[in-house]
Amino acid sequence: MADPDHDPDTSEGEEAEEAVREAVERSRSGAPAVGRVVRDRFSTDEVFQRIVAAADEEITAGNRELFFSGLAAGFAITVTFLLYVSLYASTGGDPVLSAMLYPLGFIYIIIGGYQLYTEQTLPPVLLTLERLASIPALLRNWTVVLAGNFTGGLLGAAALAFGGVLSPEASVAASSIAQKGIDTAWWPLFSKGAFAGLIVAGVVWVEYAARDTISRLVVVYIAFLSIPIGGLFHSVVSFTELIYLVFEGNQPLLGGLVEFVLPVLLGNTVGGVVLVTAVNYFQTTEARLESARFEGDDRQLSLREWAFGDLVGRSYVPLVDTAEATPTTDDGPYRVVVPISNPRTEQRLVEFAGRLADDHEDAVVEVVHIVQKPARTYGARQSRRIVDESEALMTELCASIDEYDVEWRTSTVVSHRSFEEVFVVAERKRADLVVMGWGEDRLWDAARAERPIAELTSQLPCDFLVLKDRNLDISRVLLSVVDNDNADLSAEVADMLDSTAGSDVSLLHVVDGPDELEAGERFLSEWAAERGLDDAVFTVDDSGDPESAIRREAADHTLLLVGATERGLLSRLVHGSLHYDIVEEVDCSVLLAERPGKRSLRERLFGRR
Repeated sequence: MADPDHDPDTSEGEEAEEAVREAVERSRSGAPAVGRVVRDRFSTDEVFQRIVAAADEEITAGNRELFFSGLAAGFAITVTFLLYVSLYASTGGDPVLSAMLYPLGFIYIIIGGYQLYTEQTLPPVLLTLERLASIPALLRNWTVVLAGNFTGGLLGAAALAFGGVLSPEASVAASSIAQKGIDTAWWPLFSKGAFAGLIVAGVVWVEYAARDTISRLVVVYIAFLSIPIGGLFHSVVSFTELIYLVFEGNQPLLGGLVEFVLPVLLGNTVGGVVLVTAVNYFQTTEARLESARFEGDDRQLSLREWAFGDLVGRSYVPLVDTAEATPTTDDGPYRVVVPISNPRTEQRLVEFAGRLADDHEDAVVEVVHIVQKPARTYGARQSRRIVDESEALMTELCASIDEYDVEWRTSTVVSHRSFEEVFVVAERKRADLVVMGWGEDRLWDAARAERPIAELTSQLPCDFLVLKDRNLDISRVLLSVVDNDNADLSAEVADMLDSTAGSDVSLLHVVDGPDELEAGERFLSEWAAERGLDDAVFTVDDSGDPESAIRREAADHTLLLVGATERGLLSRLVHGSLHYDIVEEVDCSVLLAERPGKRSLRERLFGRR
């Protein structure tokens, strides 16, 4: 007999309500916004997961973003110094009353989301301990933030010393407090700095365990109040105090850095990393990584990558990465990597890559869907949904262009650094050629916000072709000829289109004047013969204006092939400083080509060309 009080829609209604609640109760990054068991508390694993979400943002942030955020934090520390010395002077040096407003600058920093060096001893270190970020990536993060903090502290100290902000009594108190720190011995400075580092890094952990701003405010205030009351030292505050003394003419800069700031800085670092990070890290369960990243530790950096970063591979593991690395001992087929941002709109690009690969006896086309940090990426269920949706789109894409005799492989990468992942995937796949699109809503747009673009584009792992697709038609091809390796790559593409698709190929060479016309014709004829393009239509233009000549000739063609100049192409394309304005002015599709150049050890280490 049915229960008269039973509502058949109750279970479905509860499930729907739970789904809505779950959606609301997750932060934008996908990390938990409330606890699983007790809703107003987080487990250690959940705190870890929230910190990993923040660490991903920090470790992948650009140098400019980190520096100016650090500069703002350094200047905010000036507020702490100002209020501390002002109250110290007005209260006769009372150790408690003078410290009551000391935490204000730190409240601005932490609640406001600025970058403070002592904060950086926790989130990025967790990624490094998990081998999700390399040691060089961590040191880069620390160095940029610390430089910003010290720059902000220097500007703040200058404002206090020369701006007439401090009263005469407060000025005397500022010099007295700073001198007291400088007179402290090296080892006590280190020890007191270590305890301060423990407090600051502990605040970060507790902050991510808190659910509301009031709780964070209380924690930050009490924690940072303990620094002056306990006679401890914070590196950025100490640096600001030192610079103030230097501006007052009472202390040499170098001696103060070595004898005062350095031991405090080392102490802060050791206190944050060893006493807090390691302890809080190892109290979490073995499943902590599995709950925060796709496929857990299967996607960790190798030990060489962990130690040396980009110099031997990659420096960061993206949130989701289904691509398999190609064994270094496998010579294998000719590999074409096609990074795309939208499988629904880039079919012609993938088809073009298939045509290029089909010209080789044994070839593989690796289509990689690169997704730049969707709103919800943490947790196995969210990651699996992203991968399943991507794989369905990729399967449909490849099925529609299976006319070419090549092997198709697909994978998905979700990362904060979508453009950089192009280069990482190319190296892991041991690609011979990368074919990618250029235009709105493509990976180039994301490139302008990412960190190592200049370095990446000056150490290409393989040949690059970048297609500006305007209803791609390969029937009439124009190749702009100069004497370099990049034009050779364009010639290989033109020869392939001629032999496999019957494209009509025209060659254009521009010389500086009529006197060079004969030499230009001879060069073009010999150049074409060496590259199997004898049947092409030759045009030598003596105007000395390559862009105008290309514009005229491109009017009768459907595809323009342009190789990079000796100054390079990809990095200038990314930074919006491409020399070829003609690329935007012609109506046909444009294919840009660049080959990797040879670089010295110095250039590889320091990213200079």
